[in-house]
Amino acid sequence: MNEIHISGIGLAAPGLAGWEEGQRCLAGETDYEATSLPRLTPEILPPNERRRTSPIMRLALAVAYEAAQNAEADLAELASVFASASGDMDIIHAICETLASSDPAISPTQFHNSVHNAPAGYWSIASKSRAPSTSLSAFDASFAAGLMEAATQVGLEGGSVLLAAYDVPPPFPISEARPVREPFGCALVLTQEASAASSACLTLELVKDQEETVLDHAGLEALRRDNPAARALPLLKALAEGATARLVLPYLPGRQLLVECVPC
Repeated sequence: MNEIHISGIGLAAPGLAGWEEGQRCLAGETDYEATSLPRLTPEILPPNERRRTSPIMRLALAVAYEAAQNAEADLAELASVFASASGDMDIIHAICETLASSDPAISPTQFHNSVHNAPAGYWSIASKSRAPSTSLSAFDASFAAGLMEAATQVGLEGGSVLLAAYDVPPPFPISEARPVREPFGCALVLTQEASAASSACLTLELVKDQEETVLDHAGLEALRRDNPAARALPLLKALAEGATARLVLPYLPGRQLLVECVPC
């Protein structure tokens, strides 16, 4: 696959509240402490729309907006890819409870927000963008699948593409079947050509039967294993360190995504 460039990064997770703070931590300049992620209030959303959103939507929009701001991107022209393994499990749980009750009338707002592309829809409203948008899920490979999709769009169409990957802990009893304990969101703005905002150049390749890259830090490795979106952490660490790296990210069974990362 042709080279692509990273021109903006967004991050929100316990102990990694924003790319500026997260970059210092991932580069080893500060200690990692898994402090709770504060309630996110994405500035890009009008108050009326913000009140209708759920935690996973606010997480997705917060990291997307941070990456776009860091890239100094034109929001109205920015195509997007939104990747989440499970989507909004809080709303799915609420809908299931309603359907099992004596009054199974579903809230129109909950139904509206239950679809997998709801965060992309709120992003389009907030950014006033009519550029193409894709929402996808690939279970634990959702970040790798989103990165491949965004890179393919950049390679074929040019321009800039925003990738946002995010997941939050589901409520009980869904958590018994799908245990995710911590929220995690990250976003990248990918471009075909290098610019003054570019920090790294990536090349991607699908490979077979390779050991996925793990992190040396026990707390960060636990976060990486906990949340599907946090499979991005090895790449984010390389970006924070400004280091050349060869990373293997999990993809489909028996297949992995090899990412060559070179600072620029």
